Amino acid sequence: MNNYFVILAAGKSKRFHKNQAKQFCNYKNKEIIDHSVEKSLNSKLFKKILIVTNNLNHLKKKNYPKSISVIKGGKERSDSSLIGLKYLKKYKPKNVFIHDAARPNFSIKLLQRLLENLKQNIAVVPVVSSKDSIKYKVRNKIFNLNKKNSLLTQTPQAFRFKELYSLATDEKNKISDEATLFINNNYKIKFIPGENENNKITFFNDINISKTYFGIGFDIHKLIKNKKLFLGGVKIPFHSGLKGHSDGDVILHAITDAILGATGKKDIGTYFPNIKKFKNIRSPKMLVPIIKNLYKSNFSINNLDINLICEQPKVSKYRNKIIKSISKLTKLNKDQINLKGKTVEKLGLIGKEKAIACEVIISITKYD
Repeated sequence: MNNYFVILAAGKSKRFHKNQAKQFCNYKNKEIIDHSVEKSLNSKLFKKILIVTNNLNHLKKKNYPKSISVIKGGKERSDSSLIGLKYLKKYKPKNVFIHDAARPNFSIKLLQRLLENLKQNIAVVPVVSSKDSIKYKVRNKIFNLNKKNSLLTQTPQAFRFKELYSLATDEKNKISDEATLFINNNYKIKFIPGENENNKITFFNDINISKTYFGIGFDIHKLIKNKKLFLGGVKIPFHSGLKGHSDGDVILHAITDAILGATGKKDIGTYFPNIKKFKNIRSPKMLVPIIKNLYKSNFSINNLDINLICEQPKVSKYRNKIIKSISKLTKLNKDQINLKGKTVEKLGLIGKEKAIACEVIISITKYD
C-alpha cells in the first residue's frame, strides 16, 4: 500500500463567505474538510494523508492520528499542490491522489474505483456530464458546445506519483487541476464515471444549511355516550364519543398542537377557543388551515410519530384508514406517518375506558 492522499485546503474562499474559509465551515455535523479526512482514513487505502493549508493552528488542534500530516500551503491551488508533492517525494510514493477539501461528498467506493483503474493507467480522473447547456466565448463570438461531449472533472484525481511530480515541477503556468497537466502534455488520462453528489462547494448556499424543528402535541378527552367517535378524521364505530367543544378528535388535536409547538405559535386554543363560532367544529377544519399556513411559511414536514393511548378501540383495526386520512389532510406520504396504539394496563380513566389520549411528535424543516 504505497498510496498517498493529498487534501488541498489553503484557499481563502472569497466567494463563499468574507469571514470564513469554506473548508472549516460546519456541514452535516462536522467541518467540511473532516469529511475528506475521515473518508480517506476509513478507506484504509493510504499510507499517509497530507493536508495542505494556510490555517495550521486550527488543524493542529484536532489531534489527528500520526498518519496525517499538516503543512503550509501556497497562494494558488497549483502552488499548494506542488508543495504537497515536494513534501511527499521523500516517501517515494507509487500513487498519489489529489483532492479539493471543498468536495466533501465523494464516496469510498469512488476511491476504490480510482485505485483499481490506476493499476493499468498513469492518470485516472472522475468526470460527470453537464446538466446545463454550455456556451463558449471566443473573442466576440459565442459557440454552443455539445454537452454530451463535455466532461466536468472532479476530485479526487489519481496519478502515478513519478509522472505527476515531473509534470508539476516543469509547469510554469497556474493550472486549475492536475488533469490539466496531463492534457497539456498529451498524456493519456483514464476518465471514469464520477458521482453527481460529489459537487464542489463554492458559495455559502451550496451547503444548503436547513433548520429542523421538533414539536410535541398532547390531547385527552373523556368518552361519553350518544356521541360519534372520530379519530384521525375517521368515524370509528364505538359505543361512545369524545367529549369536547369540537368533535374531540384527539389525534388531529395533538397533530395541530405539535405543529404549533414546532413553529413557536402557542396552542390550538389560541386559534380555536371555546366560543360559539367553533361549537361542534370538525377537527379537520382546525388542522387544515394550520397545515396550509405551515407550508406557506416554507416549512416541510419530515414525519409524524403518533401514540394513541386507549384500551378500546384497538388501533390495529383502524390504523390504515386513520393513516390514509391523515395523509390526505397533511399532504404527506403514508410512510411519513407512524401510528402506534398504547394501553395503560387498565389504570386510571383511560384504563377504565372513560377517556382517550394522544401524543404526537413532529419534525419539520425550514427551507428557502
